[in-house]
Amino acid sequence: METAQRGFRAGMAQILVEGGRPDANLCRAVRAVGEAASRGCRLVVLPECLDLGWTDPSARELARAIPGPHAERLAQAAGEHRIHVAAGLVERAGDRLYNAAVLIGPDGRILLHHRKINELDVALDLYAVGDRLGVVETDLGTIGLAICADNFGRSLAIGHVLARMGAQVILSPSAWAVDADHDEDREPYGGLWLDSYAELARLYDVAVVGVSNVGRISGGPWSGRKVIGRSLAMGPGGVVLARGPYGERAEALVAVEVSPRPPIGRGTAIAEALEARGYRGV
Repeated sequence: METAQRGFRAGMAQILVEGGRPDANLCRAVRAVGEAASRGCRLVVLPECLDLGWTDPSARELARAIPGPHAERLAQAAGEHRIHVAAGLVERAGDRLYNAAVLIGPDGRILLHHRKINELDVALDLYAVGDRLGVVETDLGTIGLAICADNFGRSLAIGHVLARMGAQVILSPSAWAVDADHDEDREPYGGLWLDSYAELARLYDVAVVGVSNVGRISGGPWSGRKVIGRSLAMGPGGVVLARGPYGERAEALVAVEVSPRPPIGRGTAIAEALEARGYRGV
């Protein structure tokens, strides 16, 4: 498939996620898919572990396979509204659980299936380390999936590989949590994502879209913390395209225009392009 270079509208669906309540969470996700489509979006990005909540202990009983019933509800919504859907789900695979994400096409087919690689230490008792990385060509451009901490500044090798595989847009379902008493006015949230997204955007001309849920974490190692949205879309060159509102109750559907650019090179030619931009890595 030849990738398009025209821009498209994406929806950042900053929904409430409640630990251990898959039906309620998936209902919100499906509503957000419909709202995004009604606003002219061709893609909607949903949060990390949106069905059960990040590190919620209910995953041991309630996690489902991919493909499976939780992914199928999102696939039905994607097909009904003819929209691409990127979403984070907790996946059961044999005796393992994964913090996973899927990209579903407007025909309801799963196009990409990612498992989080750079999982936080506190989550490794629940989730296995991911075992795959890939991109897919779509009529929106070539898209890659990463999940939350996969994009930490110290794990940008993941983003580098996606970009070297041809990704023009990297989508990142996330769950951005802070202490319960965090004060946004005193300590604005999001600097680490601004820095890491900007590095990928500057080096590779990619767009990066990270979407976090909102709400309180009610179980697991970070119980009591709040997840505060503040979703972020960054365009080539490190330009901030859109940000979501801050707060544990800040549900929102933020529409953003994304304009994919051609990859900076292919194969070994990428190293020369990176060197010209000041990159001295390997």
